[in-house]
Amino acid sequence: MTTRRTFLKTLAGAAAVSQFRPFDTLAAQAPLKHPATGTIGLQLYSLRHLFEKGDIPGTLAMVRQWGFTDVEAAGTYKLPTADFAAQVKNAGLRITSTGGDFNALAKDAGSVIKDAKTLGAQQVMCAWIPHEGRFSRADVDKAVPVFQQAGRAMRDAGLRFLYHVHGYEFQQGPDGTLFDALAKQTEPGVVDFQMDVFWVVHGGGNPVELFTRYPNRFLSTHLKDMRKGTKINEPTGNAPDDTSVALGEGMVDIAGVLRAANKAGVKTHFIEDEHPESEKQIPRSLAYLASLQL
Repeated sequence: MTTRRTFLKTLAGAAAVSQFRPFDTLAAQAPLKHPATGTIGLQLYSLRHLFEKGDIPGTLAMVRQWGFTDVEAAGTYKLPTADFAAQVKNAGLRITSTGGDFNALAKDAGSVIKDAKTLGAQQVMCAWIPHEGRFSRADVDKAVPVFQQAGRAMRDAGLRFLYHVHGYEFQQGPDGTLFDALAKQTEPGVVDFQMDVFWVVHGGGNPVELFTRYPNRFLSTHLKDMRKGTKINEPTGNAPDDTSVALGEGMVDIAGVLRAANKAGVKTHFIEDEHPESEKQIPRSLAYLASLQL
């Protein structure tokens, strides 16, 4: 059973461990777990600025040295899918979730499934529903059949499909918010959700209330804090990257979110940090999680 002391020791010793064990044995290690919140992973988009410089092995090694074992992929940075998967495995990491583009899902969900299988993922999340201007009920109605069809195909292939809530869904519609419409029109277990707590708050939603209203529909989160003073109730899905701050340093009630997530059955939390110097903030986020006693 994971304890807070174990979690702290894991964080403190991860860098030293990685120096003395071959990376291929690290892949078999247990996931980084917080005693109260479940598996803690990293969304690799957080380090896109480093990946884009070309040092993929070095960046992945840093992720492992922070103590992570589980990651969520967001592209392969110009590498063939199989080559990127091999780089991740060589670093002692495993891809448990990956992104899937809406248009690719609509056109050929099979290709998305193939890539997910190559990466070794168990979940595929779609992070954006294309729309012009303000998100509308028509955009929901457009997305529902795409998500239902892709979700069924993924379920048949042994995967889970998630829509990543991005904040623009919290405008009011005829029967609640547009997120409510999306949730009501999709089938649990076929289309489930990933809560990005930053975007939910930014768009005017309440993460704790959503977990309470939709238990077991959210399979994972993006844990991301928001700089104090950032304007909220902005259902745009867009904000400057530097409004992303280390967990516990911003205006999102991360502890309250995690308590509600536990009650709602969430098992996996991916730290995502969109700040241009996220590598300086991620260790502070881990230290904050280690300090929590929920």
